[in-house]
Amino acid sequence: MSARVRAAGRRHLARHPRLAALVDRLTPRSVRARTTLAACLSVAVVLAVASAAVILLLRANLVRTVETGAREQAQAVARLAGEGRLTNPLPLDHGTDFIQVVDADGHVVAASQNLAGHPAIAPGGRRAGHDTFDLGALGDEHHQRVTTLTADTPTGPVTVHVGASLRTVDTAEDLATAALAALSGLLLLTVGALTWRATGRALRPVEAIRAEVAAIGDRDLDRRVPGPRSDDEIARLADTMNAMLERLEAAGARQRRFIADASHELRSPLAVLRTQLEVALTHPDPGVRNDLVSGALQDTERLQALATDLLLLARLDATGHDWPHEPVDLADLVRTTVAARGSEPHPVTVHASTPVTVHGNPLWLGRLLTNLLDNGQRHARHHVTVSLHVDGATGHALLDVSNDGPPIGPADREKIFERFTRLDDARSRDDGGTGLGLPIARDIAAVHGGTLTVLDTPGTATFRTRIPLPARRSAGHEPDRDR
Repeated sequence: MSARVRAAGRRHLARHPRLAALVDRLTPRSVRARTTLAACLSVAVVLAVASAAVILLLRANLVRTVETGAREQAQAVARLAGEGRLTNPLPLDHGTDFIQVVDADGHVVAASQNLAGHPAIAPGGRRAGHDTFDLGALGDEHHQRVTTLTADTPTGPVTVHVGASLRTVDTAEDLATAALAALSGLLLLTVGALTWRATGRALRPVEAIRAEVAAIGDRDLDRRVPGPRSDDEIARLADTMNAMLERLEAAGARQRRFIADASHELRSPLAVLRTQLEVALTHPDPGVRNDLVSGALQDTERLQALATDLLLLARLDATGHDWPHEPVDLADLVRTTVAARGSEPHPVTVHASTPVTVHGNPLWLGRLLTNLLDNGQRHARHHVTVSLHVDGATGHALLDVSNDGPPIGPADREKIFERFTRLDDARSRDDGGTGLGLPIARDIAAVHGGTLTVLDTPGTATFRTRIPLPARRSAGHEPDRDR
């Protein structure tokens, strides 16, 4: 029902643009104003219901008191009429406005002094012996509560009318209504002021956080938002914002370092390539010229490989958590990749007899294995070993690439996965890579929901890739892109 009412209200506002503009101007914009308005409206509804209940109970109690007095007066007059001792005029008790006794023929038998000479009254709409009506017989119209009783007398039945004024009830109701209205207004003002002040104090840290975030530019990501001392949602918001700023600062630093490293890596082969071409262009000896051109081709291939790696890294960074879902048999991929490489410069032994199927991109997984094999054959002394098995406890496929070269120290096991990072013994132009092979391999593993780490194995350097099996991934496994 409420949804239909809101929809009808929106259609009505759409047909009346001026009314819609007025409603839009009157709608509170800030959270502080909306919170204050909601608090005042809620308190106003509660006060209205409570005040109405108090007024109704007060009136019912006062009317009951008036009825009780009028009934007692009527019973006393009925007893006098039954005993034949009615006097005319009849005396009035405190709280009684008039008394009138009428016989069966409608003649006034006796009455109070203020109704002497008046005809018989006939209040209508009798309800349980009590009627409320405006009586003008006394020259002052006001509400009366009339109690009617029937009594038997020696001369026949008579009807006794006793009227009690409700002026006191009406006055008390008016005073109570005015007092409750004044108190409600004062309470609403107090609630509004307190809510406005409390909301302002509560939102002050949020405004400070907003102002600080607005002032932070792309060159001063080292700034942090102020955090309140309280342990509440706003403090957690400040902590989250500061953590985000730390990640942005770290990402910016990595980006700047990557750009600087890429520029350096591109500058060196370009300079060498230009020098070789310039010398070849001017050198008279054809044999020397051929050697220079051959070296230039090698540098060109190196530049091409570097550009390919940079493009692949950019693609992997943009992929995020968009997992490829093509079934890939890792065992077949290992055997095919190793067979295509041959045994130079070192033979590769494969232990992957059981098929292991994962969901992924076969080209990227092949690139991961190729990079690990390139790294292994570059640093191996005699041989490289590739083994594939399944970890049933965690539901992961484990791909290990080991070589018998120098083991990697604990201090370097994370450093080697940084882009353009090469250890000292791998910096030669002939043997060293671009410094992107292992970072690309780790990013490919992360895109597939897995990890790439260096194991602590004595006498060898072992790289372990963990890739979740399809059942693991369907259960909601998230890839870890953090390193």
